[in-house]
Amino acid sequence: MKIGIYGGTFDPIHRGHLTAAKAVRDALGLNKLLLVVDSIPPHKELPADSAGNEDRLAMTELATAELGKWAEVSDIELRRQGKSYTSDTLRQLKAMYPDDELWLIVGSDMFLSFHTWHEPEVIASLAGIAAVSRLEENEDDAFAAQKKYLEAAYGAHIVTVQNPNVIEVSSTEVREALSRGEGRAYLSDAVYGYIARKHLYGTHAELKHLTVDELRPIAMSFLKPKRMPHVLGTEQEAIRLARQYGADVTKAQIAALLHDCTKKLNRDEQLALCAHYGIVPDPLERQTLKLLHAKTGAAVARDLFGVDDDIYNAIYWHTTGKADMTVLEKVIYMADYVEPNRVFDGVDDLRDAVHTDLDMGLLMGLQDSIEEMTERGNPVHYRTVEAKEYLENREDA
Repeated sequence: MKIGIYGGTFDPIHRGHLTAAKAVRDALGLNKLLLVVDSIPPHKELPADSAGNEDRLAMTELATAELGKWAEVSDIELRRQGKSYTSDTLRQLKAMYPDDELWLIVGSDMFLSFHTWHEPEVIASLAGIAAVSRLEENEDDAFAAQKKYLEAAYGAHIVTVQNPNVIEVSSTEVREALSRGEGRAYLSDAVYGYIARKHLYGTHAELKHLTVDELRPIAMSFLKPKRMPHVLGTEQEAIRLARQYGADVTKAQIAALLHDCTKKLNRDEQLALCAHYGIVPDPLERQTLKLLHAKTGAAVARDLFGVDDDIYNAIYWHTTGKADMTVLEKVIYMADYVEPNRVFDGVDDLRDAVHTDLDMGLLMGLQDSIEEMTERGNPVHYRTVEAKEYLENREDA
């Protein structure tokens, strides 16, 4: 397996980094990319406006949404004391991947100064060097001379990779642009949303007065990359159902975008939010993450974004349902259930049902959920049973 190692402060990670990584993947046929977030870079000091380790790690993880499953983030240097020497990192990674082929990805400036690095001979012995060229005419001669020198001095295995989609921007320039209210085009949506939500680099988004388009990247910043397509799919399905059944489309979009905003938190984190917001979960909810995230997600949506009661309740009930749901609550429950990325037996029948009659689709969804939980030997929340019985009684009336 070929593994690319791309280290940096990623303060923040931007599209220039992503295009370089993709260029090396395509040129070398990489199977995996490890984005290694520096802790204390030996070649420079972190600026005063730098984001903290936790934020830089989080942004880098969010950026992998645009790279795909082949990309992973490593905190190996953040967990190590002292300066983030590449030779130390490669020693650790070689021990982790002894039978794999490692490739160190470096940009033009770093490649041309490689001989000044700490233990360049160790680096050259542990990994090939993929030097990403900026396609500048005056760079060819310098690259050729450096390649010849490093091969002779250290026995380095070097491949020059041209990046046809190069984006010439530094993280410093991105930070400066963000402080002026610019720079979004240099960032993936979720990374930009994270920066705006955390007010990093001098940004000052007013979170309680966002349009749907302004909210969307911020909503993505709460999620693991693999969940982003689901939430965007839920938004699109919520729009269709809201239009069909007369719910407020904007409220449906906001509820859909925020319905999983605490989904990635573990049980202890969920319970801590419950304590913070005065939520008293019942015994089943206390032990079931799927149930807790609906409650905490609603609370976070109201606290951070100032959503109204309609949106709050649509998020709050999107997992269990309840008796006598509003149209918006039904729309979000079913949009979450049948959005286009969902794949399970019977989903097409469920989609047909909900687009024929909202209550018919909702009843079918509740019945399917109860049957699935029962077959798995899991308890069914009483609110779900009440929701099903309420609809059945209406049909009988």
